Amino acid sequence: MRKLFFVFLFSIPALLSAQRTLLHCGRLIDVKNGSVLTEQTILVEGNKISDIQKGYVAGTSSDIVIDLKRSTVMPGLIDCHVHMEHETNPNRYLEAFTLNPADYAFQSVVFSNRTLMAGFTSVRDLGGSGVNIALRNAINKNLIVGPRVFTAGKSIATTGGHADPTNGYRKDLQGDPGPSAGVANGPDECRKAVRQRYKDGSDLIKITASGGVLSVAKSGENPQFTEDEIKAIVETAKDYGFKVAAHCHGAEAMKRAVRGGVNSIEHGTYMDDEVIALMKQHGTYLVATIIAGKSVADSAKKTGYYPELVTPKALAIGPKMQNMFAKAYREGVKIAFGTDAGVYAHGKNWMEFVYMNEAGMPVIKAIQSATVSAADLLGVSDQLGSIEKGKLADIIAVDGDPERDAKVMGKVNFVMKDGVVYKK
Repeated sequence: MRKLFFVFLFSIPALLSAQRTLLHCGRLIDVKNGSVLTEQTILVEGNKISDIQKGYVAGTSSDIVIDLKRSTVMPGLIDCHVHMEHETNPNRYLEAFTLNPADYAFQSVVFSNRTLMAGFTSVRDLGGSGVNIALRNAINKNLIVGPRVFTAGKSIATTGGHADPTNGYRKDLQGDPGPSAGVANGPDECRKAVRQRYKDGSDLIKITASGGVLSVAKSGENPQFTEDEIKAIVETAKDYGFKVAAHCHGAEAMKRAVRGGVNSIEHGTYMDDEVIALMKQHGTYLVATIIAGKSVADSAKKTGYYPELVTPKALAIGPKMQNMFAKAYREGVKIAFGTDAGVYAHGKNWMEFVYMNEAGMPVIKAIQSATVSAADLLGVSDQLGSIEKGKLADIIAVDGDPERDAKVMGKVNFVMKDGVVYKK
């Protein structure tokens, strides 16, 4: 009996996706036009949206009809900056010596489920150990429940750079990691590092073009790649169909990254007017991760939470990120939604909407940044990012009107990913 129940339980998603599902939507956000439609029906067949019709369409006896008449419905949200393998805690810097890859894998299952239940049906994972690639594959095979993952695998850094995995180790443990470990110096090694990510199965490239807050190194903003190195990475990435995300806090690092051709700047804390002009000229996206700045600043106030080198960086950089975002938005920089989940607790991604709204971005614009704009940055606008006929059925609903209160984005009461209902 127990075995039969197990089989039935894990067959439910397949059974649901085989039928036609009608979603009766009280309010439906048209993210392409930035408007809200009322009394609409979304028809889902298999894993795709087959139609959107005005009014509440009556279903047949074989249809599944879901009542979302009191909810606000929108496309599944996309977080363009997460780290699914880990989550902040005061013992985080010991985990490299205490956790095995299997430990990271099992905890990532919990974080993935939490993320999907929060309404984020797709994420861009910007750096881990490589377990993130296995996580993506397991989700795609329906072995575990989680968002659709686009992953960079291991980030690429320079020696001693923000994503050098041996920063802070004692000398006999540091070694000299190279391109296979995501550490590259000079254009040739940079090309090799990109090719290794392709071999590993990554979907995109992430570089740490400046110092960072949480690495055990002195500077959080110094440039860490030359422009020639960045150009070598971007050119090679294009050969393999990769887009490139660049972690940057410092202005000089951002200038080099944008001129080098990256697709997005992550964080952007010390962005100046020249960087803003360059980003607008090149069409480079900003993924601001305001919540990460607030989280690290708060954690840094707790004695012993971070190593001594990290604490002053967190206190200095974290509080600046929201004001930087406000200026970038006012000046017309392209914005894609991202949070740096893992730097704070997974599942609270929605709080970024509140912080974006506080900085002057209307909630509907923030939702667009997490749907149409995020899909554009990922290069999947033909499949995701809006509720349109023929697109994948990634659809969520929230309890209330987010235009009246951004905190409503934390009240997700319905989640469908790829035509399968995971929360109702």
